[in-house]
Amino acid sequence: MLFAWLVCWFVPRGAACAEPAASAAPSSVSFVNDVVPVLTKAGCNAGVCHAKAGGGQNGFQLSLLGFEPQEDYQRLVREARGRRLFPLNPPRSLLLAKACGDVPHGGGVRLEKDSEGYRTLLRWIQAGAPYRPPHDPDLVSIEVQPPRGKLKPGEQVTLKTMATFSDGSRRDVTANSLFESNDAAMATVAEDGTVTALDIPGKVSVMVRYQGRVAVYNASVPMGAPLETVPPANNFVDELVFANLRDLGIPPSPPCDDATFLRRVSLDIGGRLPTEQEAREFLQNADPDKRSQAIDRLLRSADYADYFANKWTAVLKNRRDDASDIKANFAFHAWIRDSLLAGTPYDQMIRELLAATGTIIENPPVAWYKRVKEPKQQIEDVAQLFLGVRLQCAQCHHHPFERWSQTDYYSLAAFFSRIGRKPTDTSGEDLIFHERGVAQTINVKTGEPVKPAALGDAVGEIPPDEDPRLRLADWMASEENPFFAKALVNRYWKHFFSRGLVEPEDDIRDTNPPSNPELLDALEQHFVESGYDLRALIRVITESNAYQLSAIPNEHNLVDRQNFSRYYPKRLQAEVLLDAIDEVTGTTTSFANLPIGTRAVALPDNSYNRASPFLRVFGRPEATSVCECERVQSGSLAQSLHLMNASDLKSKLTAGNGRLHRMIADKLAPEVIVDQLYHAAFARPPSETELDKALAYLTESRSAADGTAMAETAALRENLQDLAWALINTKEFLFNH
Repeated sequence: MLFAWLVCWFVPRGAACAEPAASAAPSSVSFVNDVVPVLTKAGCNAGVCHAKAGGGQNGFQLSLLGFEPQEDYQRLVREARGRRLFPLNPPRSLLLAKACGDVPHGGGVRLEKDSEGYRTLLRWIQAGAPYRPPHDPDLVSIEVQPPRGKLKPGEQVTLKTMATFSDGSRRDVTANSLFESNDAAMATVAEDGTVTALDIPGKVSVMVRYQGRVAVYNASVPMGAPLETVPPANNFVDELVFANLRDLGIPPSPPCDDATFLRRVSLDIGGRLPTEQEAREFLQNADPDKRSQAIDRLLRSADYADYFANKWTAVLKNRRDDASDIKANFAFHAWIRDSLLAGTPYDQMIRELLAATGTIIENPPVAWYKRVKEPKQQIEDVAQLFLGVRLQCAQCHHHPFERWSQTDYYSLAAFFSRIGRKPTDTSGEDLIFHERGVAQTINVKTGEPVKPAALGDAVGEIPPDEDPRLRLADWMASEENPFFAKALVNRYWKHFFSRGLVEPEDDIRDTNPPSNPELLDALEQHFVESGYDLRALIRVITESNAYQLSAIPNEHNLVDRQNFSRYYPKRLQAEVLLDAIDEVTGTTTSFANLPIGTRAVALPDNSYNRASPFLRVFGRPEATSVCECERVQSGSLAQSLHLMNASDLKSKLTAGNGRLHRMIADKLAPEVIVDQLYHAAFARPPSETELDKALAYLTESRSAADGTAMAETAALRENLQDLAWALINTKEFLFNH
């Protein structure tokens, strides 16, 4: 009685306390199938509310999205002496009084009294708050109706969620389903499942979640413009890209010119500008196959190996935290570069990495285990980087967007549970070896041992004398693996097109479908059939007309962001931009412990960022994450100021052995100077307008600091430095387009 009196005292007069308890016996209500979905729909067990990590909210904790209903039941019914429920007068229960606003609640009003959710909770408390009534069925699956559609801009469709239970029954659970659009700029979705298409064309999806199950509604939003002219298809990439554009009614831009293509492909494959000589020869070449020839030359070059080794060492965390790391960093970088240069198949490289044993000097891939030591970190990195699956969430609870559970997480971690380490004579380095024994790890939540198992697949019993990592490598490279090849081709597609077919590129899941699933499947199949040949993949991408489209939009495709109707320009990466400035100015940047002339894209680790303000300002990653999002690709005020007046840029423009100094020393005609600069910076000659303006500026007279006229040669030198500085600061130079 005292507890009832206290609850009534704290509930405002005229509110819930005024309502009598129901006398009629309510119908049976299930906590699992009825109450948890209401709490989820109301947001009570969201990550920002009572499912927040570290104890929930105000002493009351629920499992994220109701994935652990037994724990939630105990906390709600038994915890705190049952103060959250008041069976003697159910409407006065704190669970209801706070949810409807009768008692102050930090989360605000979550349920109106006339809502079905409120009535469900009330009936449950009236029934004595049972966990599950007899013969309560389990949820088997959900489906969304309709599963797909085509919506015009502004058009709406209301989705319906149907749940199937273990007793064969089906139920409309739309009211308690959660709906989330994967791109709110393309389509919005209301709480009741009403999807509204906006004015950006493309493919959009809505994730529908109910009680730990997910389904996906896929829609296309066509523009409907006529496609009068479509470039010819060079390969299957073009066929599938242009078929998608026809379906959506998005006319593509025309193919780019030769100069743009050469500069684009040189930057994307070799991480460098084409030389002045390369540009001239390419523009004068009349061979219709010259673009394919240029691609092959780049793929055979050391520039390709340098550039992609730079890409891979960053996401593989080749980081120098101590001076003793230098040997491991250099060896690991050299192994990746040499493998790329030799054309080692991708699956073989990953097998050598995952199953590495010995010392770094004997076997450089061992260096990865020097940086990534914990099994949990190892499997999270492997899953995200090589499988495109983000498993971090599953360490604590069922993945909120996927089918992966804690068992899946720890089963994958078990592949790395038998790694042994012994100190070596080299400070900070260990000998990595396989320890004999049964590979297993402990699920920290259940306390039970878990044996190795791949994601959604078994790998069989592993003998004590076999390294489990070899089984993992075999499974990953299997042609039936649904993740391995798909993750790589999506990652490389983003490298060349600025956007993945699945975005983000390392978050491939059913609830985040690709913008062109047929193309992703075809690329995956091509990659597997080529024997995991990275060069073959790059070749088929860059030889396509889809890659060679102009970056200049037409009147229809300006708003297109995911269908590749034009080339999406991207800022030059920090290392590439520094090398490009060196190329235009004819200078070099010196780096400690490396030969003179080493390019920035060939730097083996992150330590050079500390010595280079340029690399820091322009966002070279520190190799702390497997996510390529660590690299800064956006512009900033600091970058603009650096290009305007930083001392390192000034020194390159005024260098006594640089290109500009040699032009003056060789007494080149102003027309020749301008032509050479444009070929070096843009791989093209200047237009007539550009030539006229540049010549007018180069030949201007200048005054010295004391006001006297500057000598003609001195004035030309000053004007030339200004002209080169202006070209370096143009968007045409700073972007790959």
